[in-house]
Amino acid sequence: MFSEYLSSHPMPSLLSDAPYRPYPAAEDRGAWTSLPPPLISELRQMAQDFHAQPYPMRLASGFLAFVENGSRKADEEPYFFRRRKLCAAVLQCCLDEKAPLRDVIDGVWCVCEESSWVISAHNVNAVPGAPAPAEYPLPDPDRPYIDLFSAQTGMILSLAVYLLHQRLNAVSPMIAERVQREIRLRILAPFMGTDDFWWMGVRRKDLCNWTPWIISNVMRCACLYPMEKESRAALLDKACRILDRWLAVVPRDGGCDEGAGYWNMAGGALLDCLQILETVTHGKMAFWQAEKVKNILMFPLKAEIGGGWFLNFADCDAKPALSGERLQYAGERMNAPSLIAMGSRFRGGPARQLEDVPHFSRLLDLLFHPAPDAQPEEKPGDVWLPDLQVRIVRRGMFTLCCKGGHNGENHNHNDVGSFMLYADGEPQIVDAGNMTYTAKTFSSQRYTLWNVRSAYHNLPLIGGCEQQPGRECAARDVRFLPDGLSLDIAKTYGQNAGALRAQREARLSENGLAILDTIQLKEKKPVAWVFMLRHRPAFFLGGFSSGAIRAEYPAGLHAEAEEIPIGDPRMARNFPGSLWRVTLSAPAEQAFKMAFLFRRKAEDA
Repeated sequence: MFSEYLSSHPMPSLLSDAPYRPYPAAEDRGAWTSLPPPLISELRQMAQDFHAQPYPMRLASGFLAFVENGSRKADEEPYFFRRRKLCAAVLQCCLDEKAPLRDVIDGVWCVCEESSWVISAHNVNAVPGAPAPAEYPLPDPDRPYIDLFSAQTGMILSLAVYLLHQRLNAVSPMIAERVQREIRLRILAPFMGTDDFWWMGVRRKDLCNWTPWIISNVMRCACLYPMEKESRAALLDKACRILDRWLAVVPRDGGCDEGAGYWNMAGGALLDCLQILETVTHGKMAFWQAEKVKNILMFPLKAEIGGGWFLNFADCDAKPALSGERLQYAGERMNAPSLIAMGSRFRGGPARQLEDVPHFSRLLDLLFHPAPDAQPEEKPGDVWLPDLQVRIVRRGMFTLCCKGGHNGENHNHNDVGSFMLYADGEPQIVDAGNMTYTAKTFSSQRYTLWNVRSAYHNLPLIGGCEQQPGRECAARDVRFLPDGLSLDIAKTYGQNAGALRAQREARLSENGLAILDTIQLKEKKPVAWVFMLRHRPAFFLGGFSSGAIRAEYPAGLHAEAEEIPIGDPRMARNFPGSLWRVTLSAPAEQAFKMAFLFRRKAEDA
């Protein structure tokens, strides 16, 4: 998309001569003092809370902890606290022109003094021939790598200097000069000096949210950095061509295989790039009506079940914190009232923009892009994303979410053929979702984690075998059904399972959900069906009740229930307390034909 346009519109001819001014600088007193009083109060309180705590040390031992014991927190807690505190201090000084600059200057200086802006978990460029983490446990200051958060750090520092340039220069021009030096050495020069970073899409093609997220922040750094127009044009041109490589692997339907929670970093970051390009080219580069762009930006609207619950396949939280202002902006650019309304619902307050990873530009977007007047929200309907192979069906009180795809997806769970069932907008049969990341999460030990294994998804276990990871472990014969989805998941179990066919049909009506499984094996083997429940099950002959649903299953199955206490803090934000894993086991046979029915509980009928 970008490359095609740039072939006939060279970037130097597109760039505006006007300076890039994405937000009001601190000396624009009218813009800052006219912010709504509740926002001003929240920002001041946030700055005071951070002021009471000093900038923490970021230690080599904390960085080493990742390879020594798998801890990410040891490095990430001081790393992100420093950046949150700096963002809060910058905002305080923008609001109050006489506020002391000490927290800003100390924050800028200590971040510039860090040996690396890369977090410990990302200290390796994941391309063929790159060293393993154990071989490269500490960062090399002379070989700067650009990961998600080094690029984001460059954005934070660039905006800090941009917003407070006059006041910082009055203390010492060295502050801005130091920031510019570090951004040049750690971001701009490495970006232009190599094509080897894996997320650039040259040495690896399996790109993910890293690409647009990093590119959006590199673009921001470049547009705020004092450089010649030709140099800026060359950098933006390269950035656009990298974005094209990412767009090439995004499904045409715009679905994000990492889950709706990653839209902030994928589709939302693409939106950031589009907004920057449109601004610096004075409106010449505007791609809001491109079909794939529209599909990507509309994905959260399609993925919401309702009430803040989302289909949460892969490493996605069931209740993700989406960037509401970004959704609102996308809706405005595409004239999509429902997306605008959704964005308004998810806007939240300034503090939320810093709670996870501090995205300073998103916080500023929130401040200077007011919430809209009330917009109509259409009643959500059925969804079919044919490339992602994700289906949502709504009938009466029920909502069904099911998927095909393959087990080599980004942030993959071994979950081909799995499903979720909601009743009256509340989860009943669930995907447990994500847990706090550790060294295991993105390593060869990933599938030792229970929440990513098929044995803890709503799937059969064939001869004791679970689904296996890998793109070759894919759904076959995937068919859209007016009331659900049909697919063969036999290939996902590997050769040891001996599955010739494992056809699953999921069909939803106002009366409930029918899961119809037909399994053919090379030889007799036992099969067990797993259902992950939000509520404790109560068994009766031939079924169980759980929450708002009543399940019926074939005679002859042995039923067991296992309570899974949710101790992980990230998962507990979505599912506090416990989940329940029901296993329905059948004795060895060579062929199975099973029907599982989920209806409204009898007392609610």
